[in-house]
Amino acid sequence: MSVIILGIESSCDDTSAAVIKDGYLLSNIIANQNVHKAYGGVVPELASRAHQQNIIPVVDQAIKTAGIKKEEISAVAFTRGPGLLGSLLVGTSFSKSFALALHIPIVEVNHLQAHILVHFIKQYQSENRLPDFPFLCLLVSGGHTQIVMVKDYLDMEIIGQTIDDAGGEAFDKCAKVIGLPYPGGPGIDQNAQSGNKFAFTFSKPRIKDYDYSFSGLKTSFLYFIRDHIKENQYFIKENMNDLCASIQHSIVEILMQKLILASKTTGIKNIAIAGGVSANSGLRSAVLDASEKYHWNTFIPEFKFTTDNAAMIAITGYYKYLNKDFASQDIAPLARFKY
Repeated sequence: MSVIILGIESSCDDTSAAVIKDGYLLSNIIANQNVHKAYGGVVPELASRAHQQNIIPVVDQAIKTAGIKKEEISAVAFTRGPGLLGSLLVGTSFSKSFALALHIPIVEVNHLQAHILVHFIKQYQSENRLPDFPFLCLLVSGGHTQIVMVKDYLDMEIIGQTIDDAGGEAFDKCAKVIGLPYPGGPGIDQNAQSGNKFAFTFSKPRIKDYDYSFSGLKTSFLYFIRDHIKENQYFIKENMNDLCASIQHSIVEILMQKLILASKTTGIKNIAIAGGVSANSGLRSAVLDASEKYHWNTFIPEFKFTTDNAAMIAITGYYKYLNKDFASQDIAPLARFKY
């Protein structure tokens, strides 16, 4: 009998629902919230209200696109955390109610773990390259930066992480300094295509082992811009592409140095990246270059799986379902949620 999982993702500002059948993706619907752009970041209250408006039509569309009936669903997987508590509460409440009405189990999912398991989503008429265990995954997003040793589908160990700011946050904050809109990562990436990545240099952190730090880099970039604007008020406008290329190169170089170190130390050559920043062209190129140099077997997610989506929640729920790892109806979301 087939296992069909409905996945619900509502950790931040995207409402998403997906259906996976026996590990194969049938649908993945995402409703974005553009209202936050005017505020330069996600406003939690607006996000939770938008989730309330979007979740029913998004789930309905996911089920219809998948070509199934709701009675065929084996379980509902939902993001328990980490994330914005109000947003998580909407997804959790809906998932519990939906499952209760159909008399099916619910499966809690760690959002970060799901980003990593996106590499196990299978698609029809696709090559479906899946990583072998163990592998190292560099998980980079607006809120998290981690190197994770993945020993099995549900057995993961964080061996390195940021001690302050995340890589995605560094992109966003530096973008804000030079006047690019939120989210800043895509804007920096786009401008960097026409810039010289060696035009400017910024201070690099010296953190032991596999841990990261980006606060010093952000400060260095801020002071650099401040000092040059004093000399030339048009400095940013005249050097936008080079600034973007240089800060992107700096962030990617910091990320790659620790990933390369982790691979050399552990001897693991199966390498994956995940999270929103895995869509960055500079990081993708750096991983491919390192793959050739160090003979890695690399796994880079499709762009549609880099941002928050319910397909990654559904695939994680699928493996937890096979393990009979179900949650109770009294479960509550968690803003902070460890592996």
